Parts: sequence; C-alpha cells; structure tokens
Amino acid sequence: MADKQEVLEPRQPEPPKQEEGLPAWMATFADMMTLLLCFFVLLLSFAEQDVEKFRDAMGSLKGAFGVREVRAVSKDMALFNTSKSTQDMVSKISHDERLLLGVVMRIKSLLEDEDVEMRKGTGVTADRDGVVFSADSAAMFKPGTAELTTRASAILDNVVKVLKDYKLNLVVRGHTDDRPISTNKFPSNWELSAARAAVALDYILRKGNIEVSRAKAVGYADTRPAAPNDSPENRRRNQRVEFYLHMPQRDAW
Repeated sequence: MADKQEVLEPRQPEPPKQEEGLPAWMATFADMMTLLLCFFVLLLSFAEQDVEKFRDAMGSLKGAFGVREVRAVSKDMALFNTSKSTQDMVSKISHDERLLLGVVMRIKSLLEDEDVEMRKGTGVTADRDGVVFSADSAAMFKPGTAELTTRASAILDNVVKVLKDYKLNLVVRGHTDDRPISTNKFPSNWELSAARAAVALDYILRKGNIEVSRAKAVGYADTRPAAPNDSPENRRRNQRVEFYLHMPQRDAW
C-alpha cells in the first residue's frame, strides 16, 4: 500500500503588529489643522486691530471737544483728532458714522460762539444711531416752570441750525432731579419734564419751520439721572433737556 503523502498547507504569514495609538498619518493631519487654525487666528487678530484703532481714534468726546460729558460715550463714537492715522481710520468708517461725527463737530463749533456761562451745563455724546446735545434746565427755564428764559433761544437756535444742516430726526427729552414738585400746573416731575420738552420742541418747530414728522418730545422725570442725586451740583446736572438727533430710519425716544 502506497504510503500516503502528507499534504502540507502553506503557512499563512503573521499579520503585522498593530502600533499603539493613532495612525501615523493623523499626526501630519493634526499638524496641518493646527497651522490652519493659527493662520485664521492671525487673520482675525489683524481684523480686530482695525476696530481697536478706530475705538482709540474716536475715544472720549470729552477730551477732544472740551465739553462736559453727561453720559457714557459708545465705543463706536470716540476721541477724534486730526492726525494722519486718525484721518485714515475715519476714512474707513461708515457713511452714517462720518455723518454723526460731523454733527458732533458742528455742535462744538456752535458752542464755541457762545459765552462761557451759556456753555456751562452743556454736553455732547454720541452712540451708533445719533448724537445727544444736553443743556442745563436752569439756563433754559425759569425755576419750577416750563417758561423759557431769555437765554434759552441761543441754545434752541443752535439745535435748529443743526436740523437744517443735517437730515436727522429729533427727540427732545425732559429730565428732572428727584426732588418732588406739586403745583396746580405740575402735580409731579412727570408733567414738568414733559412740559419742558414740549415747549422746547414747539420753539424749534416754529422757529426752524421743521416738519412735525421729524420730531417728538418726551418727559422722563427723575428716572434717568445723569449723576446720583446726592448733592446740589449733581441735582442740577440731572435737571436737563436733551436733544437727541438720530438717523431717520431708526425710531428712538
């Protein structure tokens, strides 16, 4: 009987040992993603730099114009000077922001024509939508009344000039301090502040022949103080009339 030949099966090669951890190609991929991330972060930092330069260029209106600030200035309307770098920044801001900057400078030039006493208590601030020109109520109205003083026309005429120069809308805001008032005509500060705003607005509309649709008046009494009501000086600061000149496309109060 023939010897049975033993059939030998070919040996299967042993599979390669798996390396521990992530595949090698992922290290290169991760490095590439890290580099891209750094690249975009760098681009973003360059973009943010322009914004910061703009904010530094516009800064605080108080320093540039020498008028008393009555509330915080927005970051988008800041210190303005005439250096070349600042002019370059101004050339990059939007049309609306350049317009508002022009309004601020126009008000500043008008205030320079007034005497020192008239400039006391005035302030100019700005935000994204408009400019606020603030005036001391004591310079505009007789105490405890909504009757205009002889000095009030100088302030109101300046507002008329700005409205004629720029196609902006106007909100006249009346403010008082926290001391209560109770008379037959004005039972509270609400009536007094609203009446003063209305009287000032009526003068502006009549004197400047301004369209009624461009203006409105509102009284806030003592609900929006410019300073704490803890001293006679601060209470006088809170007794003010604000003229908010804002973009027509944006409703405001």
